[in-house]
Amino acid sequence: MTPVAFWDGIAQKYSTQPIGNMDAYEATLDRVRHWLRPEMSVMEIGCGTGTTALKLADCVAGYLGTDISKEMVRIATGKASSVDHVSFVADAAETAGAGMTFDSVLAFNLLHLVDDPAAVMAHVRKLLPKGGLFISKTPCLGGKPWFRPLIWGLQKIGKAPAPVHCMRPAQIESALISAGFEIIETGGYPKKLPNWLVVARAV
Repeated sequence: MTPVAFWDGIAQKYSTQPIGNMDAYEATLDRVRHWLRPEMSVMEIGCGTGTTALKLADCVAGYLGTDISKEMVRIATGKASSVDHVSFVADAAETAGAGMTFDSVLAFNLLHLVDDPAAVMAHVRKLLPKGGLFISKTPCLGGKPWFRPLIWGLQKIGKAPAPVHCMRPAQIESALISAGFEIIETGGYPKKLPNWLVVARAV
């Protein structure tokens, strides 16, 4: 099953699922809001059905949400029908926003799911001016080896996407530095997996 087919297939169910850890989610949003400004143009890659986009939209001047799934984008567009500075388009993380410039790019629960995380980071760097921000949050499964057979089993029966990279926080930060960023904030929300938030500035 292709990634597009997988995410299209679960989009409707995904859109109705409650947030698993609301405290961690709200803490993440608070840290992201700290870095956003009212004059900013923002793009989110892997926006899903637009829940986070609509929660952050009041912080910025323009918000473009992108996702590989057309069905996710269709649902997100419907939810944003009354918000005139938020839009959604279907596009892959490796090409989203090509030829455009943003003040900040966001990616939540995405980098471990793309074919080549380093290539996505390099693409994001091209979209940002010097000083622009890339804010990401990634489940880091590298320290939890028992996840690997579980993920493999779920993939075999079509219940998990492919690929799923088992990354560690240090790997993410090293790849960002190699792509042309400096790390200005990190944190686990929640810490025990961890779900690793990184704020990186283009240099």
